[in-house]
Amino acid sequence: MEKLQSKKVIIIGAGAGGIATAARLAKAGLSVTVLEKNSFTGGRCSLIRHDGHRFDQGPSLLLLPKLFQQAFFDLDTTLEAEGVELLQCPTNYNVWFADGENFELTTDLARMKTQIERWEGKDGFVRYLSWLQEAHTHYELSVAKVLNRNFTAFWQLATPQFVWAGLKLHPLHSIWNRASRYFWSERLRRVFTFATMYMGMSPFDAPATYSLLQYTELAEGIWYPRGGFQTVLAALQRVGERLGVEYRLDTPVKQVLMHSDGKTARGVELESGEILEADIVVVNADLTYAYSNLFPQTLPQTAKYSKSLRKRDGSCSSISFYWSLDRKVPELQTHNIFLADEYRESFDAIFDRQTLPEEPSFYVNVPSRIDPSAAPEGRDSVIALVPVGHLLESKGFGTITDGESGISREQDWDALVSRARRAVLSTIRARTGCAPLEQSISHEIVNDPFTWESKFNLDKGSILGLSHSFFNVLAFRPRTRAEGFRNAYFVGASTHPGTGVPIVLAGSKITAEQILDDLRAAVPWRGLPSLIRDQGTPQTSATGKLDKIQRPFWGPILSTIFFGILLYLFTQYMNSFSGRHVRINA
Repeated sequence: MEKLQSKKVIIIGAGAGGIATAARLAKAGLSVTVLEKNSFTGGRCSLIRHDGHRFDQGPSLLLLPKLFQQAFFDLDTTLEAEGVELLQCPTNYNVWFADGENFELTTDLARMKTQIERWEGKDGFVRYLSWLQEAHTHYELSVAKVLNRNFTAFWQLATPQFVWAGLKLHPLHSIWNRASRYFWSERLRRVFTFATMYMGMSPFDAPATYSLLQYTELAEGIWYPRGGFQTVLAALQRVGERLGVEYRLDTPVKQVLMHSDGKTARGVELESGEILEADIVVVNADLTYAYSNLFPQTLPQTAKYSKSLRKRDGSCSSISFYWSLDRKVPELQTHNIFLADEYRESFDAIFDRQTLPEEPSFYVNVPSRIDPSAAPEGRDSVIALVPVGHLLESKGFGTITDGESGISREQDWDALVSRARRAVLSTIRARTGCAPLEQSISHEIVNDPFTWESKFNLDKGSILGLSHSFFNVLAFRPRTRAEGFRNAYFVGASTHPGTGVPIVLAGSKITAEQILDDLRAAVPWRGLPSLIRDQGTPQTSATGKLDKIQRPFWGPILSTIFFGILLYLFTQYMNSFSGRHVRINA
């Protein structure tokens, strides 16, 4: 332990990945300092406040709760012990359509049965259960084969075991294609594919594997931390500080410093000019931004890799409105989805043309519906998130799309923000029948792609980092150990395993373990139970006869023998019939 305490770690960025990695490394005995450019921690999971109204700047719903529980469990504590209270939303979403219909996604199976049969009949519900079974397989295999494993070489994708598991994940199918096998109406296909917006992707491009996201909503529910999403990360931060982590806010980093070999990290230089030495540097800043702006470009391979990253597909950006209302809007639930009539065209506009669709789909969150503390009494706080194309240029770099495939060069963001605002307000009024919201907005805050880029250094304003297309996942995704450098690592949305707070928390475990393994140090939580894998496993210590697990044995064998005999007798009968037919003709 004493040897490890002499090892200094600097973490750049106090987002979900940085906070969790800091606590893990401090638990292992390392001396950890976290540097954050902003005056607050949490990154995109931070809060916005105005006159008694509270808004989640980024994520507003908590999925995969077991991954959150695992992070605290590995640190010898729990969410409850740290004062975090999770509230389950009674309804997952209300999905509003232009024809006046709406669909209520819920964990209530009876309610789902009634709704699905209304649109697709009795067989529709049977197909829904089959879809759930497939999505469950995606979920379990992803946890076992991806979220708890690092990918450091391409050959790891070629092992027979992984290939067999990979085929069951349907990575070469799109979410839309797989959903179309189970849902036969356009309405339900849309209901069960819009969740790709979590990854900033189109359902027509996102790998079918990610149906696991909607599965976890329907199987485990959607949760909200009382007090806002940031309370979870604030709790993790407190755990880290108890273990000795130091946080320095308003401390932007200028560059990662290297030893004389140009390849081994030795610390960082701050924008103020201060030099901080370290044995390990972990980057929780946006990965694409970091490779181009924080790492030295003196090595040819580094400059080439940085350029290639900027050419990779990024996730979408968003125009997000944070509205303080002077009244309540009972027509809106906690989570509301408004889908464009021209569904595919709305995604093509975002991902092919990097703009705002003529008729956008969008998400509306009313945190005060589930947590009254989010707004003053008698009022609501409303967040409207409109997915939109990202910026055409990386920060500090000229565009790399000139001369390519006719992408429009015009991105008049003032006009696009105004059009998005009008579309959101008019659509909510038309589909829910509520009184005009614009008359009740006492204050408005807007985050557009430039805001996401400047506030959080997100390359091109892509709110969820790199895309999750086939060649941007697993061993194809940028690795947790910095490419071409020693003693430098990444954690966050654009490195393995991917985007989304619970996935990033799983990634923090992977990164921390890789650092400790490279240092040949003990991993304190290794060998502890995996809550997300082991919960639901039958108790092997159960001794009661009612609890003994007995898989069917003779039943399947006897059934196989019986049907085999029937098949043999039928074959013999057909052969004898064929022989008589030949003799008669003769």
